[in-house]
Amino acid sequence: MPVDFKDYYKVLGVDKKAGSAEIKKAFRKLARKHHPDVAQDKTKANSLFSDINEANEVLSDPDKRRRYDELGANWNNPERQAPQQEGSFAGNPGGSSSFHYDGTGFSDFFDQFLGGHGRSSAGFSPFNREGQQGMGGANTPQRGQDIESEILVTLNEALHGSTRKLRLQRNDQQPEQTLQVKIPPGVREGQLIRLSGKGQEGFGGGDSGNLYLRVVLAKHPDFRVRGADLYYDLQLSPWEAVLGTTVHLATLDKAVTLKIPPGTLAERQFRLRGKGLPSGAGTRGDLYATVSIHVPAELSPEEKTLWQSLAAASKFNPRTIHD
Repeated sequence: MPVDFKDYYKVLGVDKKAGSAEIKKAFRKLARKHHPDVAQDKTKANSLFSDINEANEVLSDPDKRRRYDELGANWNNPERQAPQQEGSFAGNPGGSSSFHYDGTGFSDFFDQFLGGHGRSSAGFSPFNREGQQGMGGANTPQRGQDIESEILVTLNEALHGSTRKLRLQRNDQQPEQTLQVKIPPGVREGQLIRLSGKGQEGFGGGDSGNLYLRVVLAKHPDFRVRGADLYYDLQLSPWEAVLGTTVHLATLDKAVTLKIPPGTLAERQFRLRGKGLPSGAGTRGDLYATVSIHVPAELSPEEKTLWQSLAAASKFNPRTIHD
C-alpha cells in the first residue's frame, strides 16, 4: 500500500541542519498554537497537533532522525517497501493477511519506516503474545495472533479520559469497522489498551486475537511527565527573582496564581499539589515549577546605563558566597 512521505523539517519549519534547541523551540511554538485544548477548530487542530508531535518525535530523537535522514530520496524505493506490504502470520494456512487501521495519531509513513508498530498492512507488527502458534493442520482450531500498535494520547486525555474512533479493516475482503476506543483517566506511557477479539482472525473456528494499543503520551509544549507528576520550566527575569513577583501559571485545569518571594534562586521548585495527572484512588500527582533566570539578550542605551549604575552601587558578589 503506497504511503505519503512526511517532510518533518517542513512540518516544524526548521532547516535540515537545525540543532536540538532549535527543534525544541519550533515544536513548542507550533504546539502551543495548534494544541487541541486551545484551538477553536478541534478536528483540524487534532490533525495538525498529531503531525507536529510526530515530527518532534522523530527529529528530537537522534536515532530516529538518523534513520529518517538516511531514507532521503529513496524513501519510496520499492525494495524498501516490498517486504512490508503484507504481514505473514504464523499458523495461517493461507500464508498472509492484510490488516489496516487508522485513528491512532501516527501516520502510515511513521509506522512503516520509523519503528512504530504500524497502522496498515505495510507497517503492522504481528506477534504471538501468548505463544499460541498453531501446531496442527489447517482444520485444527487456531487462535488468531494478537496485534500491537501505538496510540498518541494527549495529557488532557490522560487526565480526563476520552473515547476515540478507530477505523479497522482486517483484510481486503471485509468491510471497514469503526471501533470505540476508551482511554481511561490516568493512563500512563507504555500502558496497553486491549481491544478484545480485534486482532488477526482465527482459523478453523479458532477465536480472533486481540488488538493492543500501546500508549504514547503526546509531548506537551509546557509540561514534562514523570509518573503522575508534571514539571514546568518557570522563567523569571533577574528583577523578578530579586524583588519577587506574582505569575499566572497555566495548569491542565485552569490558570493559577503563584507568588514568587524576593530572593528566589535558580532551580528552586514550587510545588502545586494535586495539579498533576491521576495517580489512583481518586488522587492526583503534583505540578512542580522549576525556576530558571533569564537575562535580556539586548539592551537599550538607557537599560545599559541602569545596569551599570546597579553594578556600581551593589556590593553583591556571587563568587564570594560560601555555603
